[in-house]
Amino acid sequence: MRRFKRTLVAVALAAVVVGGTAGWASGNAQRPVTGPPPGSAAWRADGSLGRPLPDPATASPARVARFFAELTPRQRQWLLHRHPLVVGNLDGVPVALRYEANSLAVRAERDPRYEPLAAPGRQILAFDPRGRGQVAEVYGDLAGARHVSVVVPGSGIDAETFDRTKDRNGTPAGMAASLRAATGGRTAVIAWAGYTTPVGVGLDVATGDLAEAGAGRLARFTQGLAAVGVAKPVLFCHSYGSVVCGLAAHEVNASDIVVFGSPGMRAGSVVDLHTNARVWAAKNSSDWISRIPNVEFAGLGHGADPADPAFGARRVPAAEARGHTGYLAPGTDSLRAFAAIAEGRATWAGTTWRPATQARATWRRTTWPRTTQARPTQAPTTHTTTTLTPATPAPATPGGTR
Repeated sequence: MRRFKRTLVAVALAAVVVGGTAGWASGNAQRPVTGPPPGSAAWRADGSLGRPLPDPATASPARVARFFAELTPRQRQWLLHRHPLVVGNLDGVPVALRYEANSLAVRAERDPRYEPLAAPGRQILAFDPRGRGQVAEVYGDLAGARHVSVVVPGSGIDAETFDRTKDRNGTPAGMAASLRAATGGRTAVIAWAGYTTPVGVGLDVATGDLAEAGAGRLARFTQGLAAVGVAKPVLFCHSYGSVVCGLAAHEVNASDIVVFGSPGMRAGSVVDLHTNARVWAAKNSSDWISRIPNVEFAGLGHGADPADPAFGARRVPAAEARGHTGYLAPGTDSLRAFAAIAEGRATWAGTTWRPATQARATWRRTTWPRTTQARPTQAPTTHTTTTLTPATPAPATPGGTR
């Protein structure tokens, strides 16, 4: 009984800390947005092309992609203008067509919360005004990029807070821009706020309900990228977003899953994720998430710490990161490592990371030199060492190079 009580206390503490404030808030329970895009009923009833349109609720992204490939440019534009919310949010629709559709949809809302999304040059890949609003934005040339990443954010993110100026490194837009700049603009990065996130402190942050709903949306989103020929992405999952990625791991189309500031992935180990993707984890000692007891009981809590060596993830250095949202801050060891993973330059724990200052630190037999000059390293005895040369960060600019 005593152990049972300790577990309940730990779970309650976890819920409070994940929310990021003290005390319980009332009335902040969120209802997840699920199902097909808004406007799907009118889409299904549309017989203007003389053929059935693919049902957004049941058609796979691959089926949607084949359908649009068979249309003429004029037919595509016809559907875009009649059903912008469906075309803009339907996974499997060509990327450029989704940008155009979402530009129309955002402006049609005439909502001050979404005005920044309508700025010229923004590449909005998804826009759903239901609930608190969901959005995905592309930084770079998604169709032509050899390497693609998807940033999955945590609590308190929606269409209005997607690119807030306060705590920029904690927003999906800020994280995506920073990651792309760290690769010298050689990658495309998607800031994906495509699920209903928890708000404040309450049961939402301690349970997996919202994460489960988000996991299905994330899996379909990555399958839609594959259907239109986009490179298999790396997922960068922050805080509660790592719970989403953990629940989606077995069905997402991804080469790597990187979690940072994670309260858990609803799994006891990497094996329990049932994924072929490589799994990486980062956590810095100043992150308040470290104070969360890693438990899962009666649906509360998110399980084992992915940054614990026993979990089996490949550890990413984060000694230079500060706080819960500092992992993609410019100049940090975590951002340099993330950039190498995003570019496919990181392999096993014997990979040598060569970027920026002086001393070296070693994590789990991995050598992470922080220097811009080449220096010989001793290869680990059980892994092949690959020498990596860092890119010079380039500032993000509007439009196709956001």
